[in-house]
Amino acid sequence: GGRLLIGVRDNGSIAGVQSEEEYYMIDAAASLFCEPSVKYHVVQHRSEGKTVLEVEVEKSVNRPVYSKDDTGRWVAYSRKDDQNLAVNSVILKVWKKEKRKNGLLIKVRKAETILFYYLQQNDSISLSKFRKLSKLPLYKAENIISDLICCGILEYELTDKGCRYYASEKLDQYQPDSYLRY
Repeated sequence: GGRLLIGVRDNGSIAGVQSEEEYYMIDAAASLFCEPSVKYHVVQHRSEGKTVLEVEVEKSVNRPVYSKDDTGRWVAYSRKDDQNLAVNSVILKVWKKEKRKNGLLIKVRKAETILFYYLQQNDSISLSKFRKLSKLPLYKAENIISDLICCGILEYELTDKGCRYYASEKLDQYQPDSYLRY
């Protein structure tokens, strides 16, 4: 979900839209280039004698919504401030797990202990760093991190450089000082 202004340049000056073709382009983008298609509505504004279209895209209840990137590949994005950021496979797993009706059972084993201890000493961790420390295959590392996010033990931040994972305040309940040191 979010808002899009059509007819406004990046520097904020008003360019305006010239024709009804803009409405067709909006509809094509919402239905042909998004999977599943997204719902939106358009409000027309006049400024400096020019027409500006405000497109409000509704937040989708069917997350994720995929869109084609520059190479034609379907990618899921998340909106952060004024940026569209590609979502990685961990966050896709989080969204899928959040739809489940069943709870999660988390077993704190060696890999989780390594992760918790690392986050006790460091502000955040990447998926690749966790894999390197834990020596886990990609799918297991993704499942551990996504489970911990779903339980509220980890939080994440998407940036244009990737995704970082942080300990939430809930992790303090698990007495990180008592973790085994590997």
